[in-house]
Amino acid sequence: MDEILVLAEHRQGELREISFEMLSLANRIGKEESSGVTAVVLGDPALPFAEEIKGACDRVLFMDDPELANYNAEPYLNVIEQIIRERNPGLIILGHTASGMDLAPALALRVGIALATDCLEVNMKEGGLSVLRQVYGGKINSELIFKPSERYMITLRPGCFKAEREQAKSAEMVSMQPPAWGELNVRRFLDFLEAELGDVDITAADILVSIGRGIGKVENIPIVQEFADAIGATLSCSRPVADQEWLPKSRQVGTSGKTVKPKVYIALGISGAFQHQAGMKNADTIIAVNTDPKAPIFQTAHYGIVADMMQVVPALKEIFTRA
Repeated sequence: MDEILVLAEHRQGELREISFEMLSLANRIGKEESSGVTAVVLGDPALPFAEEIKGACDRVLFMDDPELANYNAEPYLNVIEQIIRERNPGLIILGHTASGMDLAPALALRVGIALATDCLEVNMKEGGLSVLRQVYGGKINSELIFKPSERYMITLRPGCFKAEREQAKSAEMVSMQPPAWGELNVRRFLDFLEAELGDVDITAADILVSIGRGIGKVENIPIVQEFADAIGATLSCSRPVADQEWLPKSRQVGTSGKTVKPKVYIALGISGAFQHQAGMKNADTIIAVNTDPKAPIFQTAHYGIVADMMQVVPALKEIFTRA
């Protein structure tokens, strides 16, 4: 495999975190396979994004054009197809995002490449590319192996890899000329419609205190909220708490909630079903409190306490506030 191609994403003037997550994966595979990593940046202007990303890849292909200022399926598809046909990369990585899910199937069909979507892990194995995906609504992790091929394409689920922005590379910068677009009337970007975030945005929190079924009753939540306030944390929850409407859905962590990557994640009374762990496993430090020593959350946690959370919370509050 000579080259790995990554389509960087940006939105409203900022590179999205998934761009660096994809590059982290690409650099790991590139190191194993002695392959160069090339990022593609489309925009208007694209150069500032290209400069921001150049430390994480070997080459940046960037194209400036008003048609590429925001994701727009038709021009993006035309440009990426042309790049793939010219460069013939061994692996193409897109984000499993709104734009990536829209672009990848049509792109794979046009250039005749097998596609695996929503991948949690990707590895090169003897005989083909191996990917890990969730099936049956996330109940089972399934490993799929592509048939041997010169080219593969995947979309990567956000939050599965650490976004390593600072790397020792210094990419070659290559400016590309936009094509003659002709008529682009099938679909056109109009505007961003922001979803309502609810009372807080848990994805932006550095510290999360998350409660699960072990909270027992809604009357206990103020005790945990007081602890969270004392350490400068945001209160979040697992699905049972949101289903009971004890906390808003906007505070739910997991595959049916939000994916978070705080510096500290404190899981109180959460057993740690795989759906929940998928939403928080990339936190820098995970502290879990649960009465069940065999709770799955302890497999992910860096520190674990086997005890009743309502007895532990006052002690944790004292320790954290004293520190």
